[in-house]
Amino acid sequence: MLYCVIERVSNKVGIKRMWDRNMYTGPGGGAYTGPGGGMYTGPGGGAYTGPGGGLYTGPGGGAYTGPGGGLYTGPGGGAYNGPGGGAYTGPGGGLYNGPGGGLYTGPGGGMYTGPDSNPYRAIHPPWPIFAMELRKIGMANEANLIEDALSSIGWRG
Repeated sequence: MLYCVIERVSNKVGIKRMWDRNMYTGPGGGAYTGPGGGMYTGPGGGAYTGPGGGLYTGPGGGAYTGPGGGLYTGPGGGAYNGPGGGAYTGPGGGLYNGPGGGLYTGPGGGMYTGPDSNPYRAIHPPWPIFAMELRKIGMANEANLIEDALSSIGWRG
């Protein structure tokens, strides 16, 4: 499912798209391939490569490398490894394995495999693809963390 968050950065208001990025394979889950799922390849889906999609490489896309994009390594980006970033290993980060983190296996976490009324959401591409993309840009340690977490939940994508 696609969500939009209004954010203010440097006195500019913008919309940041976010997709469910947990590992639930049922309807609406981050690993679901049907409509509304995080791995859906149709319009608006978390793995869609067109405008508004989680794998779109243009502005607002999950695979965009510019400011605010899912693969942007600066503040606010999905691949940012500073506080609050998608590649940050501390509290509030995408690679945090504690409650609310992207690598957390409990409810609300990015590696949670059950239905969740408040699933983990992020701007980066689906986890397996995110790991591959991080590796391409020299972030092998971060990619390894994701791949290890996926393996620990039995993901064989």
